[in-house]
Order: sequence, then C-alpha cells, then structure tokens
Amino acid sequence: MENKEKFLYGASVQGIQSFIFQTNKLKEIAGASELVEEICTSKFAQEVYSSPKITYEKAKETLRGDKNAITFAAGNIKYIFESEADCQKVVLNFPKVISEFAPGITISQAVVKFKDDDFANAVNELENRLRTQRNKPMRSATLGMIGILQSRQTGLPAVMKSNKGEEYYDAATRAKLFIDLEGTKDRTALNLCKKAFGDETISKDQVAFDIEKMTDKNDWIAIIHADGNGLGQIVQKIGTKDQLFKEFSQNLDIATANAAIAAYDAVKSKFEGKDIIPIRPVVLSGDDLTLICRADLALEYTKTFIEEFENGTKKELGEIIEQNNVFEFGEVRDRLTACAGIAYIKSSYPFYYGYELAEALCTYAKKDAKDNDNIREGKELPQSCLMFHKVQDSFTENYDEISKRELQPHPDISFEFGPYYLREKTNRWTINELIDKADKLKGKEGNAVKSHLRNWMSLLYYNKEMAKQKLERLKSMTSMKEFINEVTDVKEERKRKVDNKTVTHYPVYDILAIHTINTQTTKKEKAKEVEL
Repeated sequence: MENKEKFLYGASVQGIQSFIFQTNKLKEIAGASELVEEICTSKFAQEVYSSPKITYEKAKETLRGDKNAITFAAGNIKYIFESEADCQKVVLNFPKVISEFAPGITISQAVVKFKDDDFANAVNELENRLRTQRNKPMRSATLGMIGILQSRQTGLPAVMKSNKGEEYYDAATRAKLFIDLEGTKDRTALNLCKKAFGDETISKDQVAFDIEKMTDKNDWIAIIHADGNGLGQIVQKIGTKDQLFKEFSQNLDIATANAAIAAYDAVKSKFEGKDIIPIRPVVLSGDDLTLICRADLALEYTKTFIEEFENGTKKELGEIIEQNNVFEFGEVRDRLTACAGIAYIKSSYPFYYGYELAEALCTYAKKDAKDNDNIREGKELPQSCLMFHKVQDSFTENYDEISKRELQPHPDISFEFGPYYLREKTNRWTINELIDKADKLKGKEGNAVKSHLRNWMSLLYYNKEMAKQKLERLKSMTSMKEFINEVTDVKEERKRKVDNKTVTHYPVYDILAIHTINTQTTKKEKAKEVEL
C-alpha cells in the first residue's frame, strides 16, 4: 500500500476566557460561550467541506464520522488533509472567518507534512510549532483610531447602536448578541444549554440571560470551574495513534457532557416550577467545565459532576486507558478523575475575577491531590476533589493573598480547611462530611450554635486567650456538644505544614459559608415573603 504524503493541520483558539468574560452582562457571556462552541464545529466544518450554511448539529455529526478529523473540541483542532491545496485554503481563510465571527478571539495555526508511518513525530512537531505561533502577537481586529465613538462597556470602537440609541456595541459584543450584522435576530444561545442539560426541548424563554433572574433567596451566585486529571498522561501514550486518539477525544467529550447532564438532573428538583433555569453553562468541552449557577446549587452540582465524570470516563475510556497501561500505580487505573473550584460571589461582583478565582481554586485542589511522587510523575491518578471560597470583599488579588488576609487570624491558625474529596482520604474531609456538618446548623439549636461559633472566630483574630475561654464555655453547652467538639477540636490531622510552620486548620469557616449560602434570605426577599 502506498505511503502517501499528508498534511497534519492544527489550530489552537486563544483568549477564550477573556473573550467570554469581557463584560458582566450574562446575555453577552451566554452569547460568547455559544460562539466559542461553534468555532471548532460549524465554522471549521464550513471551511473544510466548503459548506457555508452547515448547522452546528450537522457539523458535529459530519466531523465525528470523518476519519481525518482527529480533534475538534475545547479550542483545539487537529485535521489530516490529503490535499495540499485544501490545507492551504483553510490556513488562509480560517483566521479571517473566526475574526469576523468572534472578534476578539485569535487562533494559532500550524501544518506538518508527514506520511502514515510517521504520525507520531508529526504530532510532536505540530505541538512545537503551535507553541511557537502562540508566542507571536497578532494585531487586534477590534482596535480603532482615537476619536472614534466607543462602547461604554468595553471601551472598544463602536460598530452598532441599539434600537433605542441608548447603547453602543463594539464588534465582539455585537457578535455575542446578534446572529446577523443588522442586529435584527438575537443569538438564542441554546446549543450549549441543550448539551449541558440533555434536553432538546429547552426553549429560549427558559434560558437565563439576566443574572437577577438566576438568584433566589439571596444575591449569591457561584462560578464553577472543573478540569480533568490524567489527560496529559493519556495524550502521551495514545496521542500519536490517529484513530485511537480520535476515538478517545470524542468519547471524552461524551463523558464530560453526560456528567454535566447527571449534575443538572441532581439539582433540578430545587428549581422545578421556576420560569428560568438558574444554571448557565459557559464552557463544556473536552475535560473542561465552566458554569455559572445559583449559589445553593453549586456544591451538589459539582460533587455530582466530578463523580459522574469518573463513572463516564470509566465507561467510555476505561478500555483504552487500561489497554495502553496509562497509569502504572494506584487502585484506580481505568478512568480519569477531576478537580474543581467554586467561587461564591455576589451577583454584582465582576464575573472575570470570579472565574479567575474559580480557576485558582481548581489549581489549588489539583496541587493538594498530587500528594505523592507517583502522582506527580504521572504514574498514578490523583483523587477527585473540590475547593471553594466565599468572596467577602472587593479585593481581587490572587487566592494565596486572599487566604492569608481573610482566613488566617494568626500565623499558626487557619480557616482554610479544604480541599474536600469525593472519597475517603487521610487527613481530609469528604464533600459529604462537609454537607452533613452544614446541615446540622439548621433549626433553632443550630442558629444558637452558629452565633457562638462566629463570635469564637472573631475572638481568634483579636485575643486568643479570650477565644480559648469562649470555646471552653461553648463546649459545656448540652445542645450540639458533639458537633462543636467535631469542628473545633485540635487534632493531628488538622495540622499542616505551611512554609515550614505547623498550622492548625479549622473547618468552621467553610461550614458556616455553605450553611449561609444555602439558607440565607436577604431583606428584599423577606419583604416579598411577608407580602405573600
């Protein structure tokens, strides 16, 4: 059989998160996430198959059935062209198509010429060339001359005025809000919701386009960012086998989508009867999930997602992982795991900072999960876990600084108790343990204990001896004595080394945060209840 020369094309989308969270308007965020979802599907298929009117659904179906389409998700594209002319056409046209379709997003492209028996080297060379291209700055297509009318929201040149003339839209905002250039047809933003909810009957009227319609008893919302573990090790083992890698990529996308559907099903009873679904997926592709939701749904949603991500990757990818001996050690070697970060923020808080915090918390969870050499070297899977933080002020520095300022009353005391794990782990709580402790604060007795615990925490900041006396009196209380001992006793497993110093970590802050988020009612909502 002839070993024909082929062309491995690769594209990597840049600036996805900054593009999505460019403004604090949920409608624009929703529209941006739809644009991103279509870049690797309908827009790429449009160029490859010379089919300008191909739909999102048809594009996904066609690409899945095309043996040359290796990956087309999570902002990454790999496609094998058998014709140099066809490859050149895509390289020439695709960046222009993307810059017009989603102004503000840029892509890096690279091509490697190879033969069938040299695919492995071609993949490695392609990745090297893409990394080089990412470091080359591209001129923004959204910049304009000084003196041009600008969007009040973004400061970029305005290209369109709203019907009432009250707002001016830049090119990126127009693309997020409207399907056509005249702005006569709203972007419905349903594809990603249907994928995340597993419901093809979802209508535009049910989708949240206004953050105020997502909140319930209070103004708290959550931004969730989840990311799979072990993907790099799998790519190293099978990324050089084109059809196996294609199968893996497609099945990973299916497993992630199914995990999101299961998480949605786990919480939907909490908003049944509501006109608006208080969940807005932002990114759902590859092994990544980014989502905005009502705060009281976030913990259960995230727990179910990472649990079902494990189950789904075992079902869809277990055979590939085991047959290629991806992980050499550990009890679990037939799936991927996932870590997640949850940023609890007020609905008025900038989404971009909320997302950055959620991503930082996810990274923190991953670091904690990699607690032995086998995991750090990629020979064993880290356990699934999550980390969260409830933002209490307007400072936006990195999470380490937030932790030191808000969660460390003394150098040897900290209220940073997570991450929380899906399964039992030495010196760590499970997610279920955290939920159970927060639930115990419900009711009349719980309210009294909650007040005392807050007072004890405040005293720790100013007077450790008074805090110690307060705790001794608190432990003498007959009601909920066992609970108080559980969350305040200084045990060896609560002591961790931080910068070579022994620091005692307490779970009280996290317990109170989850309880408050799930039960707090604002004055505004209380007034509504009184009227009813």
